[in-house]
Amino acid sequence: MLEHFKDFRQSLFYRLIFMMGLTLFVSFSIYAYFNIKYQKDKAVKDIVVWTDRLSETIKLGTHYAMMLNARENINQSIRNMGKQETIEHIRIYNKEGEIKFSDSSGEVGQKTNIKAEACFICHKTEPPQANLDLSERIRIIDDQKGYRQIGVITPIRNEINCSTDICHVHPQDKMILGALDVVVSMKETDDEIVFFEEGIIALVSFIFTVTSAVIFVFIVRFIKLPIQKLIDGTLMIAKGQYQARIDIRSKDELGQLATAFNKMGKKISEKRSELSKQRNEYQKLFEQVPCIISVQNRDYRLIRYNREFSDRFDPKPGDYCFSAYKGRTEKCSICPVEKTFEDGLSHYSEETGLNKDGTRAYWIVRTSPIRDDDGNIVAAMELSIDISRSKQLEEKLAESEKQCYAVFNNIPNPVFVLDINTLAILDCNQSVKSVYGYAKNEVLLKSFLELFSEEEREYYAFKLQTSSVLNRVKHIHKTGKVLFVNIRISPAEYHGKKVLLLATGDDTKRLEAEQQIIQASKMATLGEMATGIAHELNQPLSVIKTASSFFMKKINRKEPIKEEILYTLAQEIDSHVDRATRIINHMRLFGRKSDMNLEKIQVNDVLRNAFEIFSQQLKVRGIAVVWDLHQDIPLILADPGRLEQVFINLLLNARDAIEENTDDLVPATLNIAKDMRRITLKTTADDKQVTITVSDTGIGIPSEKLEKIFEPFFTTKKVGKGTGLGLSISYSFIKECQGDIRAVNNEDRGSTFIISFPIASDT
Repeated sequence: MLEHFKDFRQSLFYRLIFMMGLTLFVSFSIYAYFNIKYQKDKAVKDIVVWTDRLSETIKLGTHYAMMLNARENINQSIRNMGKQETIEHIRIYNKEGEIKFSDSSGEVGQKTNIKAEACFICHKTEPPQANLDLSERIRIIDDQKGYRQIGVITPIRNEINCSTDICHVHPQDKMILGALDVVVSMKETDDEIVFFEEGIIALVSFIFTVTSAVIFVFIVRFIKLPIQKLIDGTLMIAKGQYQARIDIRSKDELGQLATAFNKMGKKISEKRSELSKQRNEYQKLFEQVPCIISVQNRDYRLIRYNREFSDRFDPKPGDYCFSAYKGRTEKCSICPVEKTFEDGLSHYSEETGLNKDGTRAYWIVRTSPIRDDDGNIVAAMELSIDISRSKQLEEKLAESEKQCYAVFNNIPNPVFVLDINTLAILDCNQSVKSVYGYAKNEVLLKSFLELFSEEEREYYAFKLQTSSVLNRVKHIHKTGKVLFVNIRISPAEYHGKKVLLLATGDDTKRLEAEQQIIQASKMATLGEMATGIAHELNQPLSVIKTASSFFMKKINRKEPIKEEILYTLAQEIDSHVDRATRIINHMRLFGRKSDMNLEKIQVNDVLRNAFEIFSQQLKVRGIAVVWDLHQDIPLILADPGRLEQVFINLLLNARDAIEENTDDLVPATLNIAKDMRRITLKTTADDKQVTITVSDTGIGIPSEKLEKIFEPFFTTKKVGKGTGLGLSISYSFIKECQGDIRAVNNEDRGSTFIISFPIASDT
């Protein structure tokens, strides 16, 4: 019994049944109570109204007889009415309480106590009440026969006819003459009420029983059983059977809850599987990770360690960490595990110890706290990474850096380390002193641009950051002397910072030697052109000689000279002196030593100047020159003197090739030889470059020697007829001007040199 009560207290089903049953019982009981009460009150009210109407009917039925004082008629009427089954008594009392009329003749003349039940209704106050409501004039009487009776007292009032009639005079001030007392049996009414009560109780009991049964079945079917399934399913999930399915197919809240539980079980199963997989992976990682891991308690004893730790040191659980892999008998003076236990933070250190084989090892140690559910530190994990190899490499790297720095300082060429943004000198080697005259401490943190002349600094500030090679750059020595250097630039890193690494090579001596060679080549060219130049100068000298002879002859003869003749001869002398001066100045400028200075020039003008100094040479040898120049050709960037020397060298080579090709011809073939002695000069241009071609009708160049003709001291001429420097110097100059030169053999005879220069920009 106690157990059932306990189940009742703990069971939602029992409590729900009890509360719903109690609610239904109370509800139906209240309904039955008020319904029965209403029916009782209605039945009593109906019989009271009926009795009151009956009393009024009796009064009206006896009114006429009373007015006539016909007592026998009144008695007879009352007895007749009293014979009705439901009427128990009909009595008429006078004011003194005497029964004057009754349906029972034995009662007539009896006098009742004025304070008796029937009379008390009106005589409970003095004087008696004359006006009472119907509810105040009724009384319920319990009969000895077992059923109730209801009595209604109706006052009989004094009327005008009664007070004036001569038969029985009543004073006018007498308001109540007597009372009519009608007592009616309530047996039928009580029987109906009992029947109704029993019917209502039976109906309510039936509805309560049926409703309770329906609710019970509903709760069992749609609540208890699904909840039990949910409980069973939840218990199975709690036991780890996550795939167990709760079979509730309804679409209501419990069905949705079951679906949610099924999904939850599935998700938990998936998460559990994933967690299990992760745990296995973490366990595998813990065991197989290629670093040393140990877990220590507050006493620095080993709780757990991975396989790497075990293989390396052969420890036992409970060993002190410092003895297990450091060979110590006491805790380290600086212990990161101790610090972790103190402040709960991760700490770092570098440690050294002995491997199982006795070799020295180095580690980087990192600690991390392990906390319980309350957040208390219960252990510390120590992760160590072996850096023995790194230590060895560091030592080797330090040695290597030392060697590299020694090489850096002893490289014969100056090397600079520049800040990539400011071009400040961050470092340099010792060769800077020997080349530039500056000690290392004199140039550090100074701008590298200070080695350039002021007018070139802005230009080279851009070039240094955008180029990889700069050739023939002018630098200023500490003494003020100009140096020509070649600069190699490459981006690098210096102490974690992006820098420019510059290596400069002093090219001054080479350029001086090259300048001497170029000058020697010019002198050789001038020597080869001596005959033609002499012829060029002979013509103006002959004119001057003729004019002077004419003047002397006229003077000796004392003959006058006409003014127009004198003016004409003077004009001729002046023009030929100018021509001779131009030739001499051209020769002087051509033969003068000068540094290369690039400027914007017109190729056609330089080509004409080169031909002018060389034209007489070709004319004397019967070599025709064909001109095909592009008009309004764009400007190029070059040194006009050097470019003129290039053109003269090409004209000399073309002359020699033509002469070598026609020297052995006999007079019979002279006309053919004229066509074979021809040089063609042509210039063209497109959107990007200007091209100059020098073609000849000479012997051509052997195909196997086309790739070698620009090499220094290489020549196809006979011994004693060439130095092999002309084309080499020309090639170097053209390349320095960002141009190109190549040689090809013509289809019929001879060869062609093709020179191209990029068009000079507008800036």
